[in-house]
Amino acid sequence: MNKTDLIQKVKALEGLTQDERAYLINLVNTKKKYGLVWEDKPEEVEEQLRDNLPVLKEVKDKAIINGEEHPNHILIEGDNLHALTALTFTHEGKIDVIYIDPPYNTGAKEDFIYNDHYVDKEDAFRHSKWLSFMHRRLKIAKTLLKEDGVIFCSIGDDEISQLTLLFNEVFIEKNKLGVITRLAKPADDQGNYFSSSKDYVIAFTKNINLLANFKDSVNESLFKKVETEGPKKGEKYRDDVAFYQAALGVRPNLRYYIECPDGSLVIPPGNTFPVEKFDGSQSIPQSDEDKCWRWSLDKYLNDKHLLVFKKSNKTPLVDEFGNQAKWNIYTKSYLNDRSEKGASPRDFIDQFINRKGADLIKQYDIKFSYSKPFELIQHLIKITNKNKNINVLDFFAGSGTALHAVMNLNDFDNGKRTCIITTNNENNICEEVTYPRCERTINPYTNKKGKEMPSFPNNNLRYYKSEFVSRETSLKNKRELTYLATELLCIKEDCYSPLTPKGGTKPAKWYAAFTSAKSQFIVIYDEVRIEDSFEIIEALHTQKTNDNPVKVYVFSHGQYPFTEDFEEVLPLITLCALPDAIYKAYQNVLPKKKREVVPVLEEDAAGEEANLFNQDTH
Repeated sequence: MNKTDLIQKVKALEGLTQDERAYLINLVNTKKKYGLVWEDKPEEVEEQLRDNLPVLKEVKDKAIINGEEHPNHILIEGDNLHALTALTFTHEGKIDVIYIDPPYNTGAKEDFIYNDHYVDKEDAFRHSKWLSFMHRRLKIAKTLLKEDGVIFCSIGDDEISQLTLLFNEVFIEKNKLGVITRLAKPADDQGNYFSSSKDYVIAFTKNINLLANFKDSVNESLFKKVETEGPKKGEKYRDDVAFYQAALGVRPNLRYYIECPDGSLVIPPGNTFPVEKFDGSQSIPQSDEDKCWRWSLDKYLNDKHLLVFKKSNKTPLVDEFGNQAKWNIYTKSYLNDRSEKGASPRDFIDQFINRKGADLIKQYDIKFSYSKPFELIQHLIKITNKNKNINVLDFFAGSGTALHAVMNLNDFDNGKRTCIITTNNENNICEEVTYPRCERTINPYTNKKGKEMPSFPNNNLRYYKSEFVSRETSLKNKRELTYLATELLCIKEDCYSPLTPKGGTKPAKWYAAFTSAKSQFIVIYDEVRIEDSFEIIEALHTQKTNDNPVKVYVFSHGQYPFTEDFEEVLPLITLCALPDAIYKAYQNVLPKKKREVVPVLEEDAAGEEANLFNQDTH
């Protein structure tokens, strides 16, 4: 039935209250034939955004600055919904990789907090609260990703099914890259039916058509032999991968004879054989029982010099008469070639168990039991095969493992990746865990046992807290937002050093100007002083070491950035009106000022939440 016609009939029904009519119309609009459904539960941090705009205020005495040339990482203390909203102004479409480790919603004590209360297994809306929580954040996270950006999300058994469907909805199912199973801990005797030892990492991209293939590093220990002749003399190689593998299914153009050193012909087992018994004979139709080589006929003819023949009494191959052959065939591959091509990452990880992360953070004299091993996040970043100067985001920072991973990876390959991590301060986690770990991994640190811990001094950290400005667009609020937006602009432009006025005098209150090797910008708080800004703009332009124009952010009552007033310096600059640019960035992620309340009727039993999946039965 047409949805519009049905809504019109609901509107025409008599004897319904306004709330009942709204409820029925909402059911028509939201009913799904297949997918994930849940009861949307109000969240206090979202309600704050109905009346306020989030901004970020730097806590300067917690900054760790080791040099302008080093990457500027960012730690944001505050609810991640507020932080993500603020980042839509600074980083919309700029994040290359997101890794998150959200609450697993196990129902265990101190796992998942919603509206300042722990959600346990007895909570009738346990799953709905969690899905509402995740849905709000994933929608904003998607706006931050580049078109070829990748998001990884760790999760456990309790929500893996629900979260996969939620990702299908937010990021679209065709952009699913896979679900990695990870060995989280060794098996033990706990559990009535199974001993839990694994969790998962869900991987999605924003646009799979633009994403390059993933590439894992090659295990060099497998290449044990050294070439003794030919153009690859001296290179390491391996020749222990069988040319025929029983697990391969039936495929065309992969079944043909190969001539062995003694002149015999061999082929994988099966019932159908080529008519002509010579090397390079044409591929033939196959039955379900016929087995295949790993290469097509064309590839074999081109690369047969890479085949290695070994005599064997246990070979699965057969000769031209259907008898067991005397040879098995392997392929030779060189370490240099394989390293350049890379390996396809596995969707099972058994190298990075949780205990490794817990043991490491303990060595930094920090008490925290739930730290993931930084090697896991480092591995995920590496396999995306992206550049060494990408932006990484973790908005469930916990102990700050993602930043540790990024800094370690930069140290390994001389990268310039930057990392943004956000966390609230529940149970003082930011002050007593996240920030201390950041500080002790950037600056040299010797632990209580006298051990000097690995540190990464070629990094900077800037610490921010969430603050708010009223959403009411009065002139007073617009001016306040423009002043408070200055530190957002520093993040946006990755430019933090104030321009020093001539003679070393203090900057006037009507502007703020910043410069770096990457960019220069000025914020003009008083539009009356535009002409006075020309000298400062020219000074910023003179200091430039790049081809980028000077960014000029000017306070404006509306959208107009006073282009005509800047005519004298227009070739040197790009203009942007504040706070209009912030309003535009926020408009698609902020909740409506008034929450749409759908009345709950008697038949809406809380216990029915278990029916989260509604499949089409037609």
